[in-house]
Amino acid sequence: MNQGLSRRGFLHMVGAFGGTAAVYQAALGMGLMPAVTHAARPDIAPLTGKRRKKVVILGAGIAGLTAAYELRNKGYDVQVIEASHRAGGRNLTLRGGDLVDECGYPQTCNFDRDPDLYFNAGPARIPGHHSALLGYCKELGVALAPFVNDNRSALVQDDAMFGGRPIRNREYITDTRGFIAELLAKSLQPEQLSAPFTGADYKQLLEYVRQFGELDGRFTYTGSGRAGFARHDYTGPERLKQPLPISELMRSRFMYVMSFGESDDQSAMMMEPVGGMDRVVAGFMAKVGDCVRTHSQVETVRLTGAGVDIVFRHKGQRTLLQADYCLNSIPMQLLAGIDHNFPPEYADGFTAVQRGKLFKIGLQMKERFWERDGIYGGISWTMQDIAQLWYPAHGIHRQKGVMLGAYTFDDETGEKFARLTPAQRIERAIQQGEKLHPGYRTYVESGVSIPWHRMNHMLGCSARWDESVREQWFKRLQAPLGAHYLIGDQLSYHSGWQEGAIHSAFHAIADIDRRVREQATQVVAA
Repeated sequence: MNQGLSRRGFLHMVGAFGGTAAVYQAALGMGLMPAVTHAARPDIAPLTGKRRKKVVILGAGIAGLTAAYELRNKGYDVQVIEASHRAGGRNLTLRGGDLVDECGYPQTCNFDRDPDLYFNAGPARIPGHHSALLGYCKELGVALAPFVNDNRSALVQDDAMFGGRPIRNREYITDTRGFIAELLAKSLQPEQLSAPFTGADYKQLLEYVRQFGELDGRFTYTGSGRAGFARHDYTGPERLKQPLPISELMRSRFMYVMSFGESDDQSAMMMEPVGGMDRVVAGFMAKVGDCVRTHSQVETVRLTGAGVDIVFRHKGQRTLLQADYCLNSIPMQLLAGIDHNFPPEYADGFTAVQRGKLFKIGLQMKERFWERDGIYGGISWTMQDIAQLWYPAHGIHRQKGVMLGAYTFDDETGEKFARLTPAQRIERAIQQGEKLHPGYRTYVESGVSIPWHRMNHMLGCSARWDESVREQWFKRLQAPLGAHYLIGDQLSYHSGWQEGAIHSAFHAIADIDRRVREQATQVVAA
């Protein structure tokens, strides 16, 4: 038999046409992957009386608040030191009157004071499999609502196709997949497939391809209701839209849009806290807020024989804290500049991990014009610098709404926006938004911009771990150094997500619990 399609090749083919979710399901079916499991919340032994341990937590982000909540519930003496004026870290929801604490360009959010007019400048959505975060939302009384992420009625715009005219997401995805499925179905031959594919497998694969692309009996793509209908007049028969020219569709440079809503962290169902993502922070703060000290800049972290000494400055006064353990979620790019006595084989990792430079813009619109176009929530895509537009699903049919007017992922574009003044950033976002929505400018009332690598007490977004850096540094930095632990999504395999931050806290407090139990056993034995 000729050399044909291997299992790996088959999975690559599935991924190219069906996205990561299709690859995952195919791999499960072929027995190549285990089912997903979730790391459980550590079962920490409670401490009482003389056995109490003092833990200082540096940073009141989601990892720090998680650790504080869990440890305090079990009798640990906990204090949280936070440099910023607020808790939450990158969990930042902006409302009218809020400070945007950017180095050199402090801004005040000028949105109307209205509960529906807010902007999640950091995390904005919760995948359904982020069980730890969802569990805390339930436990802390944080109400949740569905989050519309992938909306086939939203738009795709690329200057390289259709002269820059935006088209519906559903047309772009359906017609492209249809043409590719037709090409695949007419190209596959049984003799090209090496074992374990049999003739019966070949027929089954053809049927899968036919349904995937909604091909007709001759394996030809002639249109699909998945692309939407030419009209919605339910007094007469349905009429399919004519497929868009494949020659134009293939000009686009962002084929990944086709599988975006199928990836592990972007697929339905997703959720958001009612009233803004910082409701999660408020839930934690209702339980541990009295042990959180804001406006407190850490100046020194030093290991001692008995634990860790921390020096911080608050309102000009320096204070020394001595703790049995320290959980440190200070961003590593900032931690590198703090006085410490860590050995080089540990501290050099702080600068080896690159900082992310994600950038967002929020725009208050005087009218929810997108709803007239049948767009209720979700994301429109463009190859321009702004990359994405998000439409709020909450407040439907109200007069005003706050849109996400830019969300850049690559560091080069983040830098490009950050070099502009806040006013110039908003102007660029408006200019580029016009290509998706003519008249866009006329609706904008105010805006805020957040370049995370310029935000005070952050100077970066999610950590950038490439394979070689992770291989060299991750386990070393994840492991405790004496009584000192690094935590935060920066020390997880899910950088940029709150679930990663929570699991980093789980990892650290489970180890502290192990050490405390061992110490107690040794005392009893003595």
